[in-house]
Amino acid sequence: MSITSIKVGGFGSAVRSNLVSVSQTNFAWATLLDVRPPERGRRRLHDRLAHALRTAIRDGRLVEGAAVPPSRALAEELGCSRWVVTEAYAQLIAEGYLSAQVGSATRVSWTPDTAPPQPHARHAPARPPTRYDLAPGLPDLRAFPRRRWADAVRAVTGSALHDDLGLPDPAGHAVLRTTIAQYLRRSRGADAHVASVAVCAGITDGLVRACRALRAEGITDLAVEDPGWGRLRDAATSAGLRAHPVPVDHDGLRVDDLVHTPARAVIVGAAHQFPTCTVLSPARRARLVRWAREVDGFLIEDDYDAEFRYDRHPIAVMQGMDPSRVFLLGSVSKTLSPALGLGWLVAPAAMTSALRAANLVAVAPPVLDQLALATFIDRGWYDAHLRAARRRFRARRDLLVRTLGAQVPEGRVAGTAAGLHILLHLPDGTDTRAAVQAAAATGLRLADLDDYRAKRSTENALVLGYGNISDTEIPPAVTLLREALRPAIPRSRPDAH
Repeated sequence: MSITSIKVGGFGSAVRSNLVSVSQTNFAWATLLDVRPPERGRRRLHDRLAHALRTAIRDGRLVEGAAVPPSRALAEELGCSRWVVTEAYAQLIAEGYLSAQVGSATRVSWTPDTAPPQPHARHAPARPPTRYDLAPGLPDLRAFPRRRWADAVRAVTGSALHDDLGLPDPAGHAVLRTTIAQYLRRSRGADAHVASVAVCAGITDGLVRACRALRAEGITDLAVEDPGWGRLRDAATSAGLRAHPVPVDHDGLRVDDLVHTPARAVIVGAAHQFPTCTVLSPARRARLVRWAREVDGFLIEDDYDAEFRYDRHPIAVMQGMDPSRVFLLGSVSKTLSPALGLGWLVAPAAMTSALRAANLVAVAPPVLDQLALATFIDRGWYDAHLRAARRRFRARRDLLVRTLGAQVPEGRVAGTAAGLHILLHLPDGTDTRAAVQAAAATGLRLADLDDYRAKRSTENALVLGYGNISDTEIPPAVTLLREALRPAIPRSRPDAH
């Protein structure tokens, strides 16, 4: 009898395709079994069938809990005696690959996940799960306004026009663009209009689009803040621009250093720079705008978390000072959630055509999500959410600063009372990288300031985020931080304790 590679299947209309179901009608449906004779020597058919099933289980094609076909049905499919199948099943039951109970199907009882490791396999040590998150980058995900966002989605799903469900405008839906323009004019002091607003998937997406447009206009070099968010630098280089780091000090970007670069464009966090927490001084704001005019260049303003200012009202955007020279980037990633994937780019009027031409394949976020955000803003829910978030983050920042002062007196908190992170300066010689690694081993996430620099510095500081951690978690998190810093901070005297 010549038997070749066959598919286990065709067991009647009652067969179900869910391999992990516990139903008795689940017969490892459509699993490939190779029962061809070997090239050398002869192996009995029941041995070949056992080998094929064993291989399928080891490869994960037959998952734990999946039922194999009844012996009679598989024998009919293979065109062999039922004894062949029962012998193969009995062998695999004895080996622990299958299990059988009276009145129930024979099932797979082994999974590759429980297999012993290979003798020569090397595995990276498992990192403990995160217990406390003091790394920057996330808002308070626990406080996402689920009910009101669901209400907004429900409202637009029921009221959307038929045309809204067609192919989306690459620049974004006109309703959301109108809403964003109005919001930016009243809350951020921007000179924004419907024609100048493009909806994008976030700040990184908006930056890539802006950089492509600049590249198409002949600009090849871009200045970036140092230290700064590495993804922005990577986004610029992915769009074909050369990135030139420019230092940041207590007054923000050192504008005078721009003249030492060939850049005709610069990315700047004017309202709240990441990660130094500085605000671009009024004098440097004016100087930066003059620089853009002198070199016939452009500014790209990253307004990522400027809504969160705790000691005064948020500072207006630079874009309002010269809309013809400034691109404005914003998103809801730090105010609502990065999972929404919604942001905006406000472009100079003279660059809107170049922006669209340079991004012919740019895809706008889903239309219903855009309309939901427009509804969320228009109904006042966004402003209410921001007011509550500001109160919560201000109290949380104060708690973190107080706790650090009590438990880490060697540290010095720096930066404006704004945003979702602080900068903790540490004594000279502190091994911040070792502290971050030691903290990770205890389940505490931290960030080293050097991780955001173009090259390592002698300045020792940690970037501590307080967006995605609860108030009750801050004291134990700082206790772990203190323990991680203990061996990393140099002792002032040999007998110091």
